[in-house]
Amino acid sequence: MSEHAAEVLWERKGQTFLDKRYRRCYTFQFDGGARVPGSASPHVVPPPLSDEQAVDPEELFVASLSSCHMLWFLSIAAEQQFCVDHYRDSAVGWMEQASNGKPAMTRVTLRPEVRFSGDPLPTREQLDEMHHQAHEACFIANSVKTEIACEPLYTTL
Repeated sequence: MSEHAAEVLWERKGQTFLDKRYRRCYTFQFDGGARVPGSASPHVVPPPLSDEQAVDPEELFVASLSSCHMLWFLSIAAEQQFCVDHYRDSAVGWMEQASNGKPAMTRVTLRPEVRFSGDPLPTREQLDEMHHQAHEACFIANSVKTEIACEPLYTTL
């Protein structure tokens, strides 16, 4: 078992609050010291009560799934002696009404683009299998009900 911590800090800073017109901007602080500005999604709470420049929970959810998949993929590729030079994922998540009638992140699609160098280069089948193994191993994907699809781009093999 391992423990992972994050601190979320919001302060009123003189806002009236009870009129519900307070800013939904805050700070994430992680155990390594990284500080990241956070906000409610501007799709949920319009600016200026949210900050389009900050990271919102929905984006963090998508980024968490994407980065977990990437880290497993890199590990699997290295284990199989495929040299990865570049990995980029343009992941997208959709907020929709779930079967219980509540809004939820119901789908996330990962669109990884991977470039390799050296010899050997993976075949398309090997690349598909590495993505499948990464998905199966991903701690975050194993922790959620969301449908997760992986649509790798093959133009850069």
